[in-house]
Amino acid sequence: MLNRLVISKTQYLPLVLKYTDIRSYIFTAVFVSLAVATPWICHQFYLAGPIFLPMHFFVLVAGLLFGWRAGLIVGIFTPLVSYAISGMPVITILPQIVVEISVYGLMAGILREKFNLRAIWSLLGAMIAGRLALLLVVSILCLGGAIYSPLSLYARRGPEANPLAVLWSVIMLGWPGIVIQLALIPGADRLAEKFLERTRLARSKR
Repeated sequence: MLNRLVISKTQYLPLVLKYTDIRSYIFTAVFVSLAVATPWICHQFYLAGPIFLPMHFFVLVAGLLFGWRAGLIVGIFTPLVSYAISGMPVITILPQIVVEISVYGLMAGILREKFNLRAIWSLLGAMIAGRLALLLVVSILCLGGAIYSPLSLYARRGPEANPLAVLWSVIMLGWPGIVIQLALIPGADRLAEKFLERTRLARSKR
């Protein structure tokens, strides 16, 4: 029973991109573009990025749908392209955002592709791993004498300005985005799965 709840029996996803043909690069470019454009759109409606986490959405989806390579590459390039175009995230927090988001995509892909976990468990595992990666980077920065937080809490001092406090504040501020991801991404994954199933069945009948 537990095995059924955790392990996916689908044979349709992920569509692993191995970057041996042009389509892999096209899919990756599309997802990077979506992940960069979504925060910009949110800002136009005054929807704060640290609250709704729009940049995370398509990185996680890329890992779930196309495997760990795609998740990692989309995760690395999304904040870099966003910074090159808009200057956001700011340079002081760009390295840790790159690490955090690329771990999301990497782990979503590994848990789905290598361990065949259902989308919801792959998603949760990726969320935890990415935030642990953020904690590690912030801890390293703390050893150097400064804490650079994704919440723009730069070099704060005092008992509240420690890596665990920064991580907790990030989670508390971003809980609406986490809820949105957990509500929408597994459903989107299921729709993609159904679409592929119908497409392949239609091809087999020709």
